Amino acid sequence: MTTITTRTVSYPADGLTMIGHLALPAGAGLRPAVLVGPEGVGLSDVERGRAEALAELGYVALAFDLHGGRYFDDPEEMLARCMPLLADPDRMRDIGHAALDVLRAEPRADPDRIAAVGYGTGGAIALELGRDGVDLRAIGTVNGLITGRPGEAARIRCPVWAGVGSEDPIMPPAQREAFTTEMREAGVDWRLVVYGGALHAFHHPPVDHAAPPGVGHHPRHAQRAWQDIVGLLTECLPLAG
Repeated sequence: MTTITTRTVSYPADGLTMIGHLALPAGAGLRPAVLVGPEGVGLSDVERGRAEALAELGYVALAFDLHGGRYFDDPEEMLARCMPLLADPDRMRDIGHAALDVLRAEPRADPDRIAAVGYGTGGAIALELGRDGVDLRAIGTVNGLITGRPGEAARIRCPVWAGVGSEDPIMPPAQREAFTTEMREAGVDWRLVVYGGALHAFHHPPVDHAAPPGVGHHPRHAQRAWQDIVGLLTECLPLAG
């Protein structure tokens, strides 16, 4: 099995000291790199594990932080933190850019070959980086189908893949339609996969604290969504070349 290395990285963003998780593949030399954004509850072992899985494939990966090291297991606290954030594209971009700067500063990361993927709030941040014109090779978002300010999606310079559960009450059909309309009108190369029978955060393993209504794990679709993200990276951010 490939040996990877990991380390914690601290950096300022949104008035907080963020604590990210950097995973490096074995070997030496530049490698393509991936930002991994967490759900609104905050960075957890799930996203750290995703970064490590990407490093095992050969990518430099940074699972970035949203809340200054905090994890919100209380849904009301999480919403009080995330709803204003999701309503403020500039704050989301600042958080994304701060993480992107950390990733670009890593000597193993190729600054010209970077993708951004994320879940929920982290996926919304990945999209905002695209709307801000960042030179990304791919954007992937699960559950985070947040529309942006009018016209700014035209700045997206890479393919966008989005995944959502068909029964997700937080990203209902009207939200999915608004997202696809935005992508279509902007001329973006986009895909949307609707996973039948899945709720919000279907990719996330069960948690040991109260979850908001409409949230639930779907093991088969979780694996399928991960395979789809890996496929996106294989297409848009190949490890060779």
